[in-house]
Amino acid sequence: MYKRVKYYIFLKDVFFLTIGAFGGPQAHMALMLDTLVQKRKYLSEEDLIELNALCSILPGPTSTQTLTAIGFKIGGPNLAYLTLLVWIIPAVTIMTIAALTVNSLQARDITLDFTRFIQPMAVGFVGYAAYRISSRVVNTKTGIALMVAAGVITFFVRSPYMFPVILLISGVITSMKFKGLPIEEKGTFKIKWANFILWGGVFLLAAGLGGLTRELPIRLFENFYRNGSLIFGGGQVLVPMMYTEFVEFKEYLTSEEFLTGYAFVQSIPGPTFSFSAYIGTLSMREYGLGGQILGSFVASAGIFLPGTFLIFFVIRFWENLKRYRVVRASLEGINGASSGMVAAAAVLMFEPLDPNFINFGLTAATFILLMTRKVPAPFIIIIGLLAGIFITTVLFLIKKKATLK
Repeated sequence: MYKRVKYYIFLKDVFFLTIGAFGGPQAHMALMLDTLVQKRKYLSEEDLIELNALCSILPGPTSTQTLTAIGFKIGGPNLAYLTLLVWIIPAVTIMTIAALTVNSLQARDITLDFTRFIQPMAVGFVGYAAYRISSRVVNTKTGIALMVAAGVITFFVRSPYMFPVILLISGVITSMKFKGLPIEEKGTFKIKWANFILWGGVFLLAAGLGGLTRELPIRLFENFYRNGSLIFGGGQVLVPMMYTEFVEFKEYLTSEEFLTGYAFVQSIPGPTFSFSAYIGTLSMREYGLGGQILGSFVASAGIFLPGTFLIFFVIRFWENLKRYRVVRASLEGINGASSGMVAAAAVLMFEPLDPNFINFGLTAATFILLMTRKVPAPFIIIIGLLAGIFITTVLFLIKKKATLK
């Protein structure tokens, strides 16, 4: 039984979580254990691990879904939605400001040369994410084969529409291995379809309105809502989808802008999915300040809502659903394919960079530093950003001095 608390106390705890939540889902989980379980005793450690496991196999942002699921258990849908807002608003605000700053600098013909170091470092982050995900969830020959196949297909078939196909096929392939899993006693359960219908209804409405009106804000919402409905594995898996769709396919952002934003999001607390606010802002840059803020809003709403609707839907009958071997077996393929997509993203993101020793070295150094876990991720990005600003300033002064002569 979950502890009954006053809303504002729980939301205050969520706020302090989000402003200190550096390091991705694993670090977020440790903070939740410390604050929500050990300190506040809102739920047991077993309950938290169970909720996190459930959210890990659903599409959407794992940490966000876990936290909103706790809010749902404690205070129902109202507290859950408030929890979602308190958790995402700080990071979304920071990434929106970052995008506005990048656009403002470029509008004044100020280049992004000062980000020269954090761009290859961002590739190192993605490479490390691929390593962490694959080492944790890919441990069978079938999983490895699907990971390699998904990586190759993602690299050569650069279309955002391939991602759901790859995930679906991979899940079906491993679901056929269900006979190798132990049988668990199944219980009868009643499914409440309201949140599933809400999820599907918004999906179809956004797609229909986007196709009819061709208005960019509606199409952006549909793009992010679709991606939020299909991303398994957290923010790292978001990267290949976003890069393929918004940089290579639709060209809303340059590779330089994308890598800069991804590096920024690694250095701030909160959910990695807040990166979507950055992309949405820059995608609407031609519509002025109001349009850019609207872009941030629709992108953020689009990416976070699907996972919220789905966790509210599934959490009601998960205890019985997970007893079915086909469901458990399909996760092997989904996880393997997701890992391959992230690995391919690292290669795709490095392609636009100059293949020089500095970029290769920075990517490798970032990967190694992350492997050692001795330097916090935000510090790595801050060091790279400060070094870029210093080098850019020195080169500018040298050039200015030479011009005066």
